[in-house]
Amino acid sequence: MTLSEYDRKRDFSRTGEPRGASRTGRGRRHEPIFVIQHHAASSDHYDFRLEIDGALASWAVPKGPSINPADKRLAVHVEDHPIEYADFEGIIRAGQYGGGTVMVWDTGTYRNTTTHRGQPRDAGEALAAGHLTFELNGTKLRGGFALTRTGTGRREQWLLVKMRDDDANTRRVPVKSDTKSVLTGRTMHQIAKQAS
Repeated sequence: MTLSEYDRKRDFSRTGEPRGASRTGRGRRHEPIFVIQHHAASSDHYDFRLEIDGALASWAVPKGPSINPADKRLAVHVEDHPIEYADFEGIIRAGQYGGGTVMVWDTGTYRNTTTHRGQPRDAGEALAAGHLTFELNGTKLRGGFALTRTGTGRREQWLLVKMRDDDANTRRVPVKSDTKSVLTGRTMHQIAKQAS
């Protein structure tokens, strides 16, 4: 299986993004990874990515993730990205698909907790069925979350919701209080300035 949609949208002679030739696992851990990238493009948003079946299943979340279970965040399903994209931080040149500044806002591992009729359900099957539950073990985000498909079509709409657990918080807003890269400690402004 290839990442043809990802590759089709990019000119790799003009972008520093990693090529998405094929799906592959990193082979160095038992738990799959997740990454959340702050992306200041034509519209500021957060890209939420879960490693599933050798690629990063990806959603654009306009308001970013919330740790308040009352918040239901719109998450627009976009093309899968290669696993190597989890480390991408920098500038996508103007005129390239998704141009703008990209920061690795949070990353870590996750555990699929999806069940169907009382039995564990594979993450790929859960994604296809339109409902996935998981526990994040990141630097900024931890605990249970759910992704649920609410609309189909070319750009599927999903909802990203924090589950009620010890890591939920109705007062703290991580996308406003924790604004630096977990990889480099830089702000979006510093990333943009250093890349120019």
